[in-house]
Amino acid sequence: MNKLELAYVLVKAKMGHEVDVMNDILKIDGVKEVLGTFGQYDIFVKVQVPTRNAIERVITQKIRRVSNVMSTTTLSVIPGQGGK
Repeated sequence: MNKLELAYVLVKAKMGHEVDVMNDILKIDGVKEVLGTFGQYDIFVKVQVPTRNAIERVITQKIRRVSNVMSTTTLSVIPGQGGK
């Protein structure tokens, strides 16, 4: 099995629309987990896809275009560092 690329995305949603944004993001291929958070960001998203280019496409063409997403911050994972 090929190793998948991994990134985490912090999402700021328009106030009052967090659950709708979470539900829409969950429908995106490559999104593995979506969690609501307290603090500066509203939503924590785990993206896992075959290539770095696919990560870029998921974020720029899918997540950022979800209605009521105000901003995103991407945390790229360094291969070989961390894990179980």
